[in-house]
Amino acid sequence: MTVAYPRKFQNALSARDILNQVVRDREIHLITLNRYRYSEQRSCKDLTEVIETLNGKPPELVRDLSHHISDEARHAMWLTDLLIDLGADIGTPPGSSYIDEFDRLLDKNAYDAKSNLEDGIIAALAAINVTEKRGCEYFSAHIYALKQAPQTEENIKIRETIEKIFPEEAGHVRWGNRWLAEIARKSPEHQQKVEKAKRKYAAIEQAAFESGMDITLGAELRRVANLVEVANTMPVWERPQYLMERLPQTLFAPDLQFTRVMAAQKAWQRDPQAFMDKFVPMFLNGIKGREKTKQS
Repeated sequence: MTVAYPRKFQNALSARDILNQVVRDREIHLITLNRYRYSEQRSCKDLTEVIETLNGKPPELVRDLSHHISDEARHAMWLTDLLIDLGADIGTPPGSSYIDEFDRLLDKNAYDAKSNLEDGIIAALAAINVTEKRGCEYFSAHIYALKQAPQTEENIKIRETIEKIFPEEAGHVRWGNRWLAEIARKSPEHQQKVEKAKRKYAAIEQAAFESGMDITLGAELRRVANLVEVANTMPVWERPQYLMERLPQTLFAPDLQFTRVMAAQKAWQRDPQAFMDKFVPMFLNGIKGREKTKQS
């Protein structure tokens, strides 16, 4: 059975590349930790909605999801305690929301277990699995980056918290892999359904991930390209409606414009010279332009 792993950001930056930069800037570091907290907290709500949709069937899956919620709530608690101890903000993180974009890109009809229980279970498991893989990738990279960073009391405290969370998140990925593999083994038809769901939700996750990272010039068109990639995982007759429902917000992206303004203001306030020397060229050239500059 195919194993889908998260792709690099714009096929250029790995999680380690990103986290190595994040841990060098305390403000960005704390915002990143708050994003983790928000994601863990929000997943409790999303998993609860899956349980309510399943309405007790199958009981084994409902039980597993209940345990999953317990884990995520504990992770959110640990991160909340950490952020408060560090004097950091625990409000809704600024900028584009990975979770909101993932939800916006979901095909709710395919995700609804009430209309077709089995298809809904496959969709839910594939969606959970691919987001957990992204989380594991980033927690692992974060731990690595912190081990390379100065061993301050704060950095050690952050690393120890993430090290508590990471094994349980890896367990969630293995759990999802087992459930999907068991369903796929039922028949060739089931295997085809699972493979199709994994491709679909991997494309949705990648699009959501990149939307929260990319604020450079042309990001709107790259979002549209990612949207088309998601649509291409669906039957031909479903694609037009899916695209038309999501194209306006993808192309005009009010959250992207707000994030750009906020990022520019912060960069200017922190260092006007760096704003002109680094932020403006990065915005105009995009991430690939910046990578060329680093290599030259």
